[in-house]
Amino acid sequence: MNDLMSVVDWSRWQFALTAMYHWLFVPLTLGISVIVGVMETIYYRTRSPRWLAITKFWMLLFGVNFAIGVATGIILEFEFGTNWSNYSWFVGDIFGAPLAIEGLLAFFMESTFIAVMFFGWKKVSPAFHLAATWLTAIGASISALWILIANAWMQYPVGMEFDPAQMRNVMDNFWEVVFSSVAIHKFLHAVLSGWTLAGVFVIGVSCWFLLRGRNKAMAISSIKVGAWVGFAGIIFTLWTGDGSAVDVAKVQPMKLAAMEGLYEGHCGQSIVGVGVLNPSKTINNDEDEFWFHISIPYGLSILATHSVDGFVPGIKDLINGVELTKEGDTIHVDSYADRIAIGKKAHEALRAYDLASTQGNTEAMNAAAAELKANYKYFGYGYLESPDEAVPPIATTFYAFHIMVLGGGYLLLFFVCILFFVYRKQVLLDHRWIQWVAIITVPLVWVISEAGWVTAEVGRQPWIIEGIMPTRAAISDISTATVQITFWMFALVFTALLAAEICIMLREISKGSKANYEPSNR
Repeated sequence: MNDLMSVVDWSRWQFALTAMYHWLFVPLTLGISVIVGVMETIYYRTRSPRWLAITKFWMLLFGVNFAIGVATGIILEFEFGTNWSNYSWFVGDIFGAPLAIEGLLAFFMESTFIAVMFFGWKKVSPAFHLAATWLTAIGASISALWILIANAWMQYPVGMEFDPAQMRNVMDNFWEVVFSSVAIHKFLHAVLSGWTLAGVFVIGVSCWFLLRGRNKAMAISSIKVGAWVGFAGIIFTLWTGDGSAVDVAKVQPMKLAAMEGLYEGHCGQSIVGVGVLNPSKTINNDEDEFWFHISIPYGLSILATHSVDGFVPGIKDLINGVELTKEGDTIHVDSYADRIAIGKKAHEALRAYDLASTQGNTEAMNAAAAELKANYKYFGYGYLESPDEAVPPIATTFYAFHIMVLGGGYLLLFFVCILFFVYRKQVLLDHRWIQWVAIITVPLVWVISEAGWVTAEVGRQPWIIEGIMPTRAAISDISTATVQITFWMFALVFTALLAAEICIMLREISKGSKANYEPSNR
């Protein structure tokens, strides 16, 4: 058992390492492809040589980032087969379908038209080249769509049925998987946050040009495009975040409770704006949840239920199966202890089905299948020994969530201010502190972006498929040493790739700052 948990832990760390490195590149690809599309559209309409040069500059940075992102993404998909083969077998028919579509349709579309983007300037018409640029951007978003549909299904498994004859889940409603509200909100939230990140990146690089006193007109033009795309991105990211919060409240209430460090919920529940958790607080003691916090009255009820007096259950409420009506009446639902018992019944029924199948006893098979179907909704809980195991890491989830939320508020203010300053050009040129704030915001926006990903993934632990399969049941039959070796290999390779991208980016930015993009080139 100790070796199993070690394999699980190391495999989780390896996947987290790969995913977080990959996520450094994905949002910039999604956002800057749109910004490049806008810039080339301006060039197409104006035929200005300056806008052509500006477009090519940002397109080059997009290409560098795209190449590194592809390398990390391919490794990420391979890990499902190498480290999580039980998971791949258990739900491969469902989880594999969106990934196959992504590879056959979206990635093929991206890789085709990106070649036209970079090598077709003098080989195709300006209109066709513009179309290729936008199709590359659209292809990147479609690629993200199918990957996020697969991820959303892990958070909210729908459109499936367990087939005891195959000992695996099979898809019975493809469109339910695709149009799940969780999938829609997750896709929009991720893609639009990419617009936000890319907007900050373009503004930050452009402000570096201003600090160096070079290509001021090019920098101002780029800031305007980046600021408008980023502003649209943060507005819609906040909107889709609201939709995601409602989804989490409905289908992953334990994640929501961890996000807020909420042990006992109430009607009209407040939301923590800023807080420091009490590290000695557990579900088994009565200590205060926080050392310090500032909360907004009714905020969590409004966020989760869109009602001032809506009830939001806490960790203890969920474990004990307690809910409240708006009138304050207590309702008892399935406690986590009950879910574990029901899940174990489902496991027993599956074993009985397998035995009856071996014996050729059709009547016993049918009875076991009926028992399995009746208890399958808590199948994953049957792997747990105590309700405590179903509680995610509260501190990591809480702090990641609040970094994301507070960071989102900061970014909204940042884009409002940049838009105000950029249309009063002299203010932006004369005040170097504005330029430094923009540059410092570049690494900060990546921290905010990664915090959102950590919230989504750590907050659903211990599940690899919510309520159906915990990570401990999904692992491959491999040794701890094997995973440890590949973990450090990937850490080294990914760090080298990141360092290479940063070096190439800085070199190209330095070269771009020395080029001539001034208005006299029109």
